[in-house]
Amino acid sequence: MYDRNEFPRVTPEEVGIPSAAIAGFVDALENSATQMHGLMIMRHGKICTEGWWQPYAPGKCHTCHSLTKTYMGTAIGIAVREGLLKLDDLLVDIFPEYRDGSTLSNVTVHHLLCMGSGVTTMPPASEEWIRDFFLQPQVYAPNTAYFYNSAGSTLLGFIVQRVSREPVYQYLKPRLFDKIGIDAQVSFPTESEPRFDMWGHRMQATTEDNLRLMKLYLDGGVVNGQRILDEEYVRLATSVQNESATESIGNPAATDNFLGYGYQMWMCKYPGAYRADGAGGQFAVVVPDLDMIISITESAAGAKGAQQTLDCIWTELLPYVTQDALPENSGQAARLQRKMRSLAIAAPRYAPYSPAAAQVSGRVYKLCRGHFDLYMRECMADDLTDDSYGTLCFRFRPMGCSLEWKEGENRVCLDVSLAGDWRRNTFPVPFCNTEECYAAGYWSTENTLAVTMNWTEAMVEKKLLFRFCENGLEIEGAGDYMPGNLERARHIRASAHLES
Repeated sequence: MYDRNEFPRVTPEEVGIPSAAIAGFVDALENSATQMHGLMIMRHGKICTEGWWQPYAPGKCHTCHSLTKTYMGTAIGIAVREGLLKLDDLLVDIFPEYRDGSTLSNVTVHHLLCMGSGVTTMPPASEEWIRDFFLQPQVYAPNTAYFYNSAGSTLLGFIVQRVSREPVYQYLKPRLFDKIGIDAQVSFPTESEPRFDMWGHRMQATTEDNLRLMKLYLDGGVVNGQRILDEEYVRLATSVQNESATESIGNPAATDNFLGYGYQMWMCKYPGAYRADGAGGQFAVVVPDLDMIISITESAAGAKGAQQTLDCIWTELLPYVTQDALPENSGQAARLQRKMRSLAIAAPRYAPYSPAAAQVSGRVYKLCRGHFDLYMRECMADDLTDDSYGTLCFRFRPMGCSLEWKEGENRVCLDVSLAGDWRRNTFPVPFCNTEECYAAGYWSTENTLAVTMNWTEAMVEKKLLFRFCENGLEIEGAGDYMPGNLERARHIRASAHLES
């Protein structure tokens, strides 16, 4: 049964942190290479700071990316405690149908947990990816080399499903989510089977969910007096089980990745600290000797941006933490609270007017060249084509417009704000566990409408330019990238002619 005990809320000074230091830490985060979404700081089991950058909010679902791996590692730990498997169990004994011809007959659950299976590749996404996983070349003996392997993390979820005989989300709900206070309907809003590689990096959770997960480890595997994970499993998971120094070869900017890997989590520069970690800076950092957890959701610009966030923790926050409580500083605490209540990502540009709006409103444009759609494609396995046969129609009104796109059975009506703010939309996206999309637009020239679409649950953005001409429409843009990582975007180019 779902049981959520709310954490006490206190001032930073009550737990030995100056409010001014936290304000400086937040300033440093906002001035680094990231778009901040959420922040929670816990010390001694109490929340001393929390804030979300609008339109992000406390209970809003947010992609975990590879922080998903720590949830899957936790699922393995629970199964171990229940006696469903052992860390030295061979994978080919769990999946005997793949034993014949397997190149990984000596790989155990332990090797999979610490990225030490000896492979240097991942199988391509397909219906037969598990079979293909067992056929990969084993370049190194188990646990003698490190290779970051999302497919291996996904296999952990399927191991739990195999030994428990129930889907991993059903297995985790009563054993983990309900007990540590995570609403499974937020983290798993649809009970759909993973599409190829989901349990390696596709889970969604709130900023607080991730903090609650890591508090379980900080507390030695116990919650509310009940043991969830064996003490030994927690020790192994949060200490070096595989050296990860080779990360410096392909990922030199991520210096906190070179210090060793436990069970689906990383060790950190700060002595004894460890973290759950997902792309774009999804962090839940545990600092045991300070009895402290920092949970961050954001969109950091690549490995360099994510490392800057971690460096901010090490240099702008932790040095100011004291052993004992500090005298209350009501002025500084009040200023920090005001700051945390007024956080927001950058407002869209305000340029709502153009004479072209009245001329093109209600016209239907038929797509004739290039590919265009109003979906996010970050999670989709389908290849994009250059075939566009749908229609577009803009309907303008004061301070806003609707953009209607139709293609076969696909129908999306996007409500776009032109008032310098975001307009919330909801519509299902194929193969993605997300439906919330914020849209904002402005007239960049008299005949060009710029529109930004931001899928907050998936942390994926799309920027589009619609250039209206006498008999048609030209579309350019960039899509399927994390905010702040425009250089990784997929280029979009399409044309449409006036149908009516």
